[in-house]
Amino acid sequence: MEKKLLGNTGLEVTPVGFGVLTVGNTQLDLPLAEGAEVLRYGLEKGINFLDTAQYYETYPYIREALKGTDFHPVICSKSLDLTYSQMEYAIQEALREMELETIDIFLLHEVRSGSDWDDRAGAWRCLQDAKAAGLVKAIGVSTHHVDVAMRIASVPEADVLFPLINFKSLGIRKGDGPGTKEEMAEAIKANAMAGKGVFAMKAFGGGNLTGSYVEALDYVKNLEGVVSIMIGFGKKEEIDRIVEYAEGRLAEDYVPDISKKKIHIDQGDCEGCGACIQRCPNRAIFRNENGLAQVDHSVCLTCGYCAPVCPVRAIILF
Repeated sequence: MEKKLLGNTGLEVTPVGFGVLTVGNTQLDLPLAEGAEVLRYGLEKGINFLDTAQYYETYPYIREALKGTDFHPVICSKSLDLTYSQMEYAIQEALREMELETIDIFLLHEVRSGSDWDDRAGAWRCLQDAKAAGLVKAIGVSTHHVDVAMRIASVPEADVLFPLINFKSLGIRKGDGPGTKEEMAEAIKANAMAGKGVFAMKAFGGGNLTGSYVEALDYVKNLEGVVSIMIGFGKKEEIDRIVEYAEGRLAEDYVPDISKKKIHIDQGDCEGCGACIQRCPNRAIFRNENGLAQVDHSVCLTCGYCAPVCPVRAIILF
C-alpha cells in the first residue's frame, strides 16, 4: 500500500489507518489475544498507521500485536488531560504500556469550542516540551469542532490535525451548535496549506454511514488536504475490504452486510441531553441510572434516525 507524507512531520502513513478503539472495552471488548490478532492482521496487510488514546485503554492490544514482529507503525495517541503534570503522566504511561521509546504523534484529545483550548494550556506546553525532548515526534489536536480546526491552522507549534468529517456532517460541531462538512473541509484545507498533516476520523459517522461504504470513503479521500482516513476494525474481513478499497480493487457498488449491527451509545461521550430520546420513533432509547442515553435493543429498529441529532457523536453502529 502506498504511503504519503503527513504534512511537514516527516512521517509517512498509509491512506487508511487502524482505529484501535473498536477492539477495546467500550466497543467490541475483544479478548487481548483476539484483538491483537486482528490488529496484527491489519499490519500484515500493509496498514502502517494506528490511532489510540489514553482513555481507550487499548495500549495492551498494540503492545501484544507488535510483540515479536518487525513492524514499526506510526502510532498516534491522545489525552483529555488539562495540566502539565497530567499530560506528562499520560505520555509516560503510553510509552510504558506500549513499550516504546518514542511516540510518533500525541494529541490534545477532543478539543472543543470556547475555553477548552485555553484551559489546556498546561497540557499543550507539556506536549511541546515532550517533542523538544524527543519523546514525541509530532503534536496537535483531535476535534469535532470547525472553529477549533480552523484555529489550529494558525498555531505554529501544531504539526497535525485529526478532525471529524463525513459526507452527512454527522457529529460536526461549530461553537454550541452544529457545523457542516463544507466548513470542516475549509478548515482542513487551511491546515494543509499551513503545512500541517491532516488525517480524518468518522468517515462512516460512527458506523451509521457504513451502508454507503464507497460514497463515504470517496468523499473524505477526495478532500483537499486529507492524507489518511482512520477506520475502526473488529474483523479481518473488514480489513480486507478497506485494503481492496485503498488499492483500487473494490467494486464501486460494494455494500457491506450491516444486518447484524446494532445501535449503541458510547457512555463516555454521551452528555445526557436527551435529543436522541426525543427523536427515536420507536421509544427504544431511555435514560439509564446514570442519566445517560441507552438503547433497548429488543425494540430498536436500527433506523438510524437518532444519530444525526446527537451533538457529540456518541451514537455508533457496530
